Amino acid sequence: METLKIIFWICLALCVYTYIGYGLLLYIMVRVKRWLKGKPQPLELPADAELPEVTFLVCAYNEQDVVEWKMQNIRELDYPREKLHIMWVTDGSSDQTNEKLRQYEDVTVVFSPERRGKTAALNHGISEVKTELTVMTDANTLVNSQALREIVRCFQDPQVACVAGEKRVMARQDGEIAAEGEGFYWKYESTLKQLDSELYSAMGAAGELNAIRTALYEPMPETALLDDFVMSMNMVDKGYRIAYTSKAYAMEYGSANLEEEAKRKRRIAAGGLQSSWWLLGMMNPFRHFLVAFQFVSHRVLRWTITPIAMVALIPINVALVWMKAGTCYTAIWILQLLFYLAAFGGYLMEQRGRKQKWLYIPYYFLFMNINVFCGMHYLSTHQGGGTWEKAKRA
Repeated sequence: METLKIIFWICLALCVYTYIGYGLLLYIMVRVKRWLKGKPQPLELPADAELPEVTFLVCAYNEQDVVEWKMQNIRELDYPREKLHIMWVTDGSSDQTNEKLRQYEDVTVVFSPERRGKTAALNHGISEVKTELTVMTDANTLVNSQALREIVRCFQDPQVACVAGEKRVMARQDGEIAAEGEGFYWKYESTLKQLDSELYSAMGAAGELNAIRTALYEPMPETALLDDFVMSMNMVDKGYRIAYTSKAYAMEYGSANLEEEAKRKRRIAAGGLQSSWWLLGMMNPFRHFLVAFQFVSHRVLRWTITPIAMVALIPINVALVWMKAGTCYTAIWILQLLFYLAAFGGYLMEQRGRKQKWLYIPYYFLFMNINVFCGMHYLSTHQGGGTWEKAKRA
């Protein structure tokens, strides 16, 4: 019984630390840093005449329906037109995307007839970039007008090699559980990224909106499933930082439904496992303790052992209750039951097209962790390149 108790408390500690404890510890560490060194002061933005030239790069696969919408958004960016270069990389597009882009004289189109995935598209596109900075965004996102100026402001720190913008999820109507669940998750994730960035460095940049110093980009294997994460973390591995700013943000609609959202979660989980293996050296605390601490706590645990520990808690807790190990084990089992019942209630509400916030949050949390196991299965059987079926948006 004693061995079972030890395993139980290890599993419980992993779950609590990964999903709650790290955020609290990170907040305390940032507060201590502010007390010792003061709150970071905003960097100065250069005058318009001194702003660097920027390439605004959009990777697209069969995005004919959003070309005009996206180009209108680009036209609304507050940045000197003579310093803004627009590039679309249309990887294997077989619809009217290229034809629609030909209407815009100031757009450079980099086209590959064969679809090889976003990583291959990035390798190809960035090899054609001539500007100091490259800002990358998805075709189906709206970027706020001040985003480029805020990104350039962050690059005034010479240690910053990559800037991660904020992702905001929109729902077309109330009750879209995929969009609202994803939106809640990203609000929490954005808070962690802000704290990570202030402590030392954000742990990765999302593809919806990020920017890099072009000269520091290294081509990635085309099999990379999380190209944006691997690209940005490679720069941290070289001794640079990823700065996070909520003042530069990309807005997109949530997935059309949870089935579509599951496609995204499987890809992210599979890519997280893949990149954890590729970036194994960054977990060495003797190389850079703070990076190893942040990387393992914020990313690796979520993608590897913590979901397994969460599942293992169920039979271990049942066994300890059956063995009359103590009142605390019974209490924890009751809490587990309530959590899973709430998640099941969220599932039933979603099936009926209704939502209760206090039910869909545990449901979405459980949904994410189930897809970690789906991602594990995918990665173990995946032999192809970096292509992936796109999730349909609401």
